[in-house]
Amino acid sequence: MIQLKTKREIELIRESCKIVAEVLKLVGAQIRPGVTTLVLDKLAEDYIRTFGGLPAFKGYGSQKNNLFPATLCTSIDSAVVHGIPSKRMLKEGEIVSIDVGVKKEGYFGDGAWTFPVGEISTEKQRLLKVTEESLCKGIEKATVGNRVHDISFAVQSYVETNGFSVVRELVGHGVGKELHEPPNVPNFGKPGTGPELKNGMTLAIEPMVNCGGYQVNMESDGWTVVTRDGLPSAHFEHTIAIVDGKPEILTQ
Repeated sequence: MIQLKTKREIELIRESCKIVAEVLKLVGAQIRPGVTTLVLDKLAEDYIRTFGGLPAFKGYGSQKNNLFPATLCTSIDSAVVHGIPSKRMLKEGEIVSIDVGVKKEGYFGDGAWTFPVGEISTEKQRLLKVTEESLCKGIEKATVGNRVHDISFAVQSYVETNGFSVVRELVGHGVGKELHEPPNVPNFGKPGTGPELKNGMTLAIEPMVNCGGYQVNMESDGWTVVTRDGLPSAHFEHTIAIVDGKPEILTQ
């Protein structure tokens, strides 16, 4: 069941989202060749806890013997999402997607951004640009009276027009008292279908866009999702609220 949020609840989600946005800015400023994703993860966790939040991803999962062990998801090059931070150093020319969730006062915020590591190829630059722009296209459709798959179609059509593909096995979602709530927000779909968008809905819209085909595989760690063809992938995400008929970005 889709939970419509009160103004007070949206303000609480906004507080969590503010920390998400600040973490992405803080971590992004530290991304360079030679830095490990484990260092970025500690930086993020310390910041979140300093401002009264909890890392939403740490300890998350349905398999008790394999809960997510970190604050950030750090997904490099062909890793789409859910990469686990490690002592591996970032290398010149890579891209790294940073996904972070925060819980504060019982409400969640969620956001992601893909960053270049030093100088990157023209194709990777274009991948990042198109993925970020597809997120904007999707958010524009998050208006009262539209339907969820209007968001989906806006993302898909923009991405595919530019020669890339959207991942199909993974979707955006509602956000609130839970990190993942109904409805699912796919990055592909038929316009005019899906649940109707209403004031008070809070959604994490998150295009995951591949340079090559949309097919993905799961790595042996049970978390990291990678492109099947080994080509790069980018991930951008905002949490939004629908207020007075229009989308408002909470992780700005």
